[in-house]
Amino acid sequence: MAKEKSAMGLEENVASALCYVLIWFTGIIFFFMEKENKTIRFHAMQSILTFIPLTILGWILGWIGRPSVGWGSYGYYGYSYNPGIPALVWASWAIWAITGLLWIILVFKAYKGEKFKLPVIGDIAEKHA
Repeated sequence: MAKEKSAMGLEENVASALCYVLIWFTGIIFFFMEKENKTIRFHAMQSILTFIPLTILGWILGWIGRPSVGWGSYGYYGYSYNPGIPALVWASWAIWAITGLLWIILVFKAYKGEKFKLPVIGDIAEKHA
């Protein structure tokens, strides 16, 4: 039995794994470049739907929670200190840890040729592949 090929001439399992390699960025590339292969399009869409929200959430939580020192309109002689919100920084780190773990799992499952569907996101990705 011949292995499926992608529109770019890659084997299906290699292209599926590459959809996750640069998190959502390669997912977007493969989603728009691959027109025929539903498996590759599924992995690309799952990468997009998984990693864009996690990336945005990780950035926002880290940004809001970070401590900052700067000049402001309040504080002693206009100098202000914001101690940050440690819980949000920890939440941001947890999001990045989850992102890394999911990334490893999804790359290896896709390379092995498994159609590993994440809960909820996998069903949405399958509909839009």
